[in-house]
Amino acid sequence: MNKILLLCFVSLFARGNEITFDAIKEIGNDEISISFELEKVSLVRSYSLDNPSRIVIEVNQAELESDVDIPHNYPIKKVRASQDGELTRIVIDLYEYVYWQSPSQTIVGEDIFLKLLIKKDKSINKNIRDIVVAIDAGHGGKYPGAVGPNNILEKDITLLIAKELERTLKDTYGYRPIMIRAGDETIGLNDRYQNARKHGADIFISIHADGFRLSSVKGASVFIWSDEASSTVARNLSEKQRKRIQADIKNLKAIDFDEDKARALYPEMYKNKISESKVLGSKILDQLKRDPFTKIHKKNVEYADFRVLKSIDIPSVLVESGFITNPEDAQRLKGKPGRRMIARSIFLGIHNYFKDKPKADTFMYIDPGYVTYEIQKGDVLSEIAIRFGVTVEEINASNSLNNKSIYPGQLIKIYI
Repeated sequence: MNKILLLCFVSLFARGNEITFDAIKEIGNDEISISFELEKVSLVRSYSLDNPSRIVIEVNQAELESDVDIPHNYPIKKVRASQDGELTRIVIDLYEYVYWQSPSQTIVGEDIFLKLLIKKDKSINKNIRDIVVAIDAGHGGKYPGAVGPNNILEKDITLLIAKELERTLKDTYGYRPIMIRAGDETIGLNDRYQNARKHGADIFISIHADGFRLSSVKGASVFIWSDEASSTVARNLSEKQRKRIQADIKNLKAIDFDEDKARALYPEMYKNKISESKVLGSKILDQLKRDPFTKIHKKNVEYADFRVLKSIDIPSVLVESGFITNPEDAQRLKGKPGRRMIARSIFLGIHNYFKDKPKADTFMYIDPGYVTYEIQKGDVLSEIAIRFGVTVEEINASNSLNNKSIYPGQLIKIYI
């Protein structure tokens, strides 16, 4: 009986997601867009292959309208697609290696476009793409979150930390940050993880600065998802979010990807995601412990029922940067130095995660031992050193700067 129910369940889940070829467009700056149209947001896997060079996109639980075999101009030989059971496989055959982006799923009116961007690049000797980091600044808009002394709002603190993290990732070669909210916007819990999927994120980081009824409770924590909370504070935070969850579940759109149903279809994928999330969370927590200004609330990664972490395949963690109901934490997070240290810990944790779990087709797959940072207007070496957890002397030595002035656009190596 259970097998019959599961088969019916899979059939219902798979129905109504036809995929059709849309277009190949030259969009300037040596970039080319390849797009397909979908009926709903899908579980998508992408990777590149060598000898010959090609990029593969696999769309789960989708039905291809008809096989595709379209020749094109350099650097694309042809775009082809075929059906393999409940999997649609799209292959872009290439004349040479290209820089490419993780496929995105964009909603335009009632249409969804699965889009791959590639760019000609003579300097590379293999297909390569950026690591996509989804940054979720907690709360926002009509949801202010916790309130601290002098009316400090959680939604403001989280956005400022998120922007610090975005700045570091954006100017570091090989990383591409995606801001789930860039301003004081109201964004539903569903939309947060749905947007991470639409952008093809490799990992999802949710940033918070919550409150508690006891002002003595303080310190930073890192959470991953679980049905059962790992502590009293985790249980309290889970309960606060559950009040919003039921309304958000009801608001799930027909075109959205249903993470809850997908867990039953892909249990091993979800199990692996939880395992990877714990590794990512541990790396971030290790860095928070090294921060002399940040106290740690719990020394191990915690578990809580946070809906934003429920993607079945994207490693996801929630960072509590502190409790703004605690005077010490509020004072630390109110100032830029304290927020910068939280952002630094998250960045270094992310980087160390990809050292241990290198993502294929990215610069971390063959770890060079350093990151390449592009100097921005207003940058000074002392601030760069703080953001990356190194010294000015180390940056000078690694780049033979001899204390010379730096300039916007200059590339420097930072060994971390």
